[in-house]
Amino acid sequence: MNSVKPLFPMFVKIEGRRVLVVGAGPVGEAKIRAILPTGARIHVIARKASVEVTRWARSGAITLEEREFTPLDLAESFLVIVATSSRDLNESVFEEAQRLHILCNVVDVPEQCDFFYPAVLQRGQLQIAVSTAGQSPSLAQQIRQQLEKQFGPEYEGWVRQLGETRRQVLASNLPHERKRELLLALASQDAFEAARDQSNRALVKEEMV
Repeated sequence: MNSVKPLFPMFVKIEGRRVLVVGAGPVGEAKIRAILPTGARIHVIARKASVEVTRWARSGAITLEEREFTPLDLAESFLVIVATSSRDLNESVFEEAQRLHILCNVVDVPEQCDFFYPAVLQRGQLQIAVSTAGQSPSLAQQIRQQLEKQFGPEYEGWVRQLGETRRQVLASNLPHERKRELLLALASQDAFEAARDQSNRALVKEEMV
C-alpha cells in the first residue's frame, strides 16, 4: 500500500517574492532560468557561479553572492532551491528550511522536496504542467513533448482572444447561465478550429496583397 499522499497542484504567483537558490552550477542555472520570467526576487548563494548566472547578476536580473551558505540566508525567503554537489550541505539547508517553514526543493532528492519542478508546455498564458512527483522527470518530459504536438503555437493567440472575449461576456447583462454556455462554447475544439482557419485565411490574404 502506497502511503505517499498526492500532491496539491497549483500555479503560484511569486512576483516580488524572495526566492533563494543555493548553488549556481549547470543544475542551479537551469532552475534559475525557469524562475526568471516570474518576476521573483532571485537571490543566489554559491561558492562559484556559471558564466550565465554571473551574466544575469551583472545585468541586475538576480542577486549573486559567491560565498558559503549560512542559515541567515534563508531569512524572508518564500521558496528555496538547493542545487549543490554537497549532499551534507543540501541536507543542512533542507533541514533549516523545514525548521523555518520555508518551502524547499533539493534537486534530484524527492524526499527533500516540498515541491517539484514540473515539465511545462507554455503557449503564451496557456501552461500545461506535468509532474511525476520526482519519480521520473524523464517520463514527464516525454509527455510534455507529446503535448507539444497536440497544442501548437497557435494556441497562444487563441488563449489571448479567449481572455478578451471572456471579460466582455462577464461584463455583459446576459443571464448567468447564458454566460456560462457562451464561455463553454467559445472554449470548445470547434471554436478553436474555426479561429485557426480564420487566422490562416487572413494570413494567406495578407501575403497575396
